[in-house]
Formats: sequence, structure tokens, C-alpha cells
Amino acid sequence: MAYDEVLAERVRELLEETDAVVAKKMFGGLVFTVQGNTVVGVVGDDLLVRVGPDSTPQALAQPGARPYEFRGRVSKGWVLVAGEVLDDGVLDDWLELGREAAAELPPK
Repeated sequence: MAYDEVLAERVRELLEETDAVVAKKMFGGLVFTVQGNTVVGVVGDDLLVRVGPDSTPQALAQPGARPYEFRGRVSKGWVLVAGEVLDDGVLDDWLELGREAAAELPPK
């Protein structure tokens, strides 16, 4: 599956402002890791965001957000956000949520 290269570049630039980022092809798209943990990814035209278990209900209540399904199963701790809602401020908020969730995990 192809991914939105413009969105991927926006994500990379914003994450690299504060973190050492590694990009990997995964989940049918491109994911961005910090200290070995996936923070976010670009899948098709959408943003895949790691969210903490306590943040999931609030994340799913945001415009354009929906559960992430992989191989027919809903993946806990992940949310897909529609690309059309990702203006700069909204994208920053989602990236911060992903950073916070990944920071709770031990480095790999």
C-alpha cells in the first residue's frame, strides 16, 4: 500500500525538531520510531498514532479519529486519524500524544 509522502515528510520534519527519529516501512505504510518505539505512522492518507490505554477514549472522540484495524482486528493502543483533518495544529497535537505514549515504554 502506498502512503502519503507529503504527510510523511511533514511528520518527519516535526518529529525531528525534538527527537532522533528512524523511519521504517511497516503496517503497510511508513512508521516513525523514537528510541526504538513507534510513535506514529502514515498509512495511506491517514496518520496512525500510538495512544496510551487511558488516552484511547479521548483520542477516538476527536474529529477524524477511528480505531485502527489490522488483519481484521482492532489494535489496542492505536488510532487512525483521517488525513483531511491534519492541519498543522492538529498534527502537532497528535504527534505529541504519540510521543507521550511511546515515552512510557522502555527504549528498545
